[in-house]
Amino acid sequence: MRTVPGPTDHVVVVGAGLSGLACALHLLGAGRRVTVVERDTGPGGRAGRVRLGDYEVDTGPTVLTMPHLADEAFAAVGDRLDRHVELTALHPAYRACFADGTSLDVHTDGEAMEGEVRRFAGPAEAAGYRDLRDWLERLYRAQMRRFIDTNFDSPFQLLHPDLARLAALGGFGRLDRRIARFLADPRLRRVFSFQALYAGVAPARALAAYAVIAYMDTVAGVWFPRGGMHALPRGMADAAADAGAEFRWSADVTSLERSAGRVRAVRLASGERIACDAVVLSCELSAAHRLLGRAPRRPVKLRHSPSAVVLHAGTDRTWPGLAHHTLSFGGAWERTFDELTRSGRLMSDPSLLITRPTTHDPSLAPPGGHLHYVLAPCPNTDVGPSAGAWRDLGPRYRESLVAELERRGLDGFADSVQEELLVTPLDWAAQGHAAGSPFSVSHTFAQTGPFRPRNLVRDVDNVVLAGCGTTPGVGVPTVLISGKLAAARITGGVRRRSNRTRPAPRAAQVPTPSTVEDAHDPS
Repeated sequence: MRTVPGPTDHVVVVGAGLSGLACALHLLGAGRRVTVVERDTGPGGRAGRVRLGDYEVDTGPTVLTMPHLADEAFAAVGDRLDRHVELTALHPAYRACFADGTSLDVHTDGEAMEGEVRRFAGPAEAAGYRDLRDWLERLYRAQMRRFIDTNFDSPFQLLHPDLARLAALGGFGRLDRRIARFLADPRLRRVFSFQALYAGVAPARALAAYAVIAYMDTVAGVWFPRGGMHALPRGMADAAADAGAEFRWSADVTSLERSAGRVRAVRLASGERIACDAVVLSCELSAAHRLLGRAPRRPVKLRHSPSAVVLHAGTDRTWPGLAHHTLSFGGAWERTFDELTRSGRLMSDPSLLITRPTTHDPSLAPPGGHLHYVLAPCPNTDVGPSAGAWRDLGPRYRESLVAELERRGLDGFADSVQEELLVTPLDWAAQGHAAGSPFSVSHTFAQTGPFRPRNLVRDVDNVVLAGCGTTPGVGVPTVLISGKLAAARITGGVRRRSNRTRPAPRAAQVPTPSTVEDAHDPS
């Protein structure tokens, strides 16, 4: 593995999102002095927080999977995730509601989910689910260490026995076809393939290898941090500060001072100069390229994932049919993905993610209040309406979205809203997200693994990238890994401080996927 040459005693991490904070913790654990520079007033990045009246609203991801990856970052400095963040396992992980009026609770426990599938679609589909679950577990084991949790220096690193293992599992076929081998019911197929949208690719075009995201969602478990998702970056920042990191808040990086092929200092808008031995840019990929003065040459222009419209609504009531996370599927499927990724039209029959964080933490709302987060995927500004077009389009789309929610059983939603925030591609673009998408570069084959933008910067010896735009990719688990991989480029590996001398955990020990693997792996 290539690493940063020369001295690396003092590292400046630009950005206090999840990847930057994970990187800082791993660097601190390896004995580096770390300064974290963040343009906002506090940690979080995409996983931010805003106050709407008496409501506390997460502005970024709402689904937490693979919490052991966060615990790994805490462990680097001898700390524990459960000392800072109290997690609740969600049962069910999701509730899936379909256009025909049926619904299915998605359990991550195998026996519970098999029983639910049998109730929903009969014994043949329950047997298919058992086989699918086994395949997802084997797919995860084949990919995680070799193709996800790894630094690539060359495509030739793919030439490994694990590649043949992945191919034997059908990982290079199409996702929807592979899922169809296990499940005949189209509703069940959606539950195990919609996750491709997280990667910015339609299930009909996504590699079956991306079913590893379905493993994370439907097998490994879904969790909720008390205090909302923002509690995770807040806890990581506290742990980093306890371990000696210095934080500069409200500090905008304007330039990198370079000489002899290395960055010697980071310059802030305030005029301050922070001398350093190495820099980690965990900001938006396009912002990193601006600081570096150029983007790397690629044979084909980068393609970005679809965007999303998010309606944050603080309401005076809720609806019993909602779970913590509810997937409300429209009747259309293939047409929806074509609209999102090719034709650039708004979904004519939308599928929605509705999250109600007050299900497990009522303190996020005033007494009697409830929070609802409604996410509607939409085209990014490269293929759909421009960012500016959303000034007029946004309010109209909000009205159609609320009307759709009421048609789907959330009677009285419009009248129940006390506080709200509508976020559209215009807002994402204003935050600096390329193509008006918070989901960054999509995971096409040409933008995955060794073909994704590298985390080492050519012609600059001591700059490393982290975040969803670089390896391994988009999503909370992968950006946590990204931070660890960026740290490894500087330290040559990840070492943990010994002797965890912290108080006893406040919640059950965070489970790791190894407990699932060991139960099914005869080796």
